[in-house]
Amino acid sequence: MEILKSKRFQNVATKSMIYALLALGAIVIVIPYVWMFVTSIKPVEEVQSYPPSFIVKHPTVLPYQNLFRLMPILRYLWNSIYVSAAVTIANLFFCSLAGYAFAKHKFWGRDKIFFVLLGSLMIPWQVNIISGFILIRKLGWLNSYNALIVPVMAGVFGVFLCRQFIMSIPNDLVDAAKIDGCSEFGIYRLVILPLIKPVLATLAILTFLQQWNSFIWPLIVINSNQMRTLPLALSVLNSQFGTRFATIMAGAVVATTPMLIVFLLFQKYFMKGITMKGLKEYGTP
Repeated sequence: MEILKSKRFQNVATKSMIYALLALGAIVIVIPYVWMFVTSIKPVEEVQSYPPSFIVKHPTVLPYQNLFRLMPILRYLWNSIYVSAAVTIANLFFCSLAGYAFAKHKFWGRDKIFFVLLGSLMIPWQVNIISGFILIRKLGWLNSYNALIVPVMAGVFGVFLCRQFIMSIPNDLVDAAKIDGCSEFGIYRLVILPLIKPVLATLAILTFLQQWNSFIWPLIVINSNQMRTLPLALSVLNSQFGTRFATIMAGAVVATTPMLIVFLLFQKYFMKGITMKGLKEYGTP
């Protein structure tokens, strides 16, 4: 009995320590967001007061009014939403389709092509900036949605992610669909897609967040005021109105809210996706 009580006490102590560390980590992560929102509703005298405080004595929406007055923030918000959504949808379709081909079809050079694609992940993305800009300029796509969407419509990491997950799907399901007379695209649409929702949710979140935060590529191909995305707008806001800290924080709140919404909507599938079985089985074609 003493041994059982001792083990039970150790388990409780271990779990309590883990929960305490997780809670501490959550607090550390949340504090900057809370400070950002609190600062965005402070008047100027409270923003500049010392020592700084999380308590807002006289909350105001003036920083948000200034934000919408100083720049067309709704236009920038629409640009970011449109580009991020289009890139995410394109990645979900093309990456899952390519993943299905690499996982369930046998064709000449399949494994070699796949490993070449994986090898391209080791090439820094900065290497392609100059050549990408020259190509976009020759196509006449500067200051357009095409320049922001087309180059990133499919990613190697997305193909890898989908391929590894689809490999865990039994071949018997695909064979049964073929016997029933289902076409290749019908198998992909009716059999594969319903089974890979967790990995698609994971890919959607990662792609949307990456594109939403993209700064370097839009900075290179966009110089029109109306085509700016939110990261570019925040950069301009910080450089031109750097002394208006509350307004800058208001812009940061507007920029981060859609990301939080997307994550909360797909959180359940995301947690399933990061523990997916396919990643554990990599290396077995």
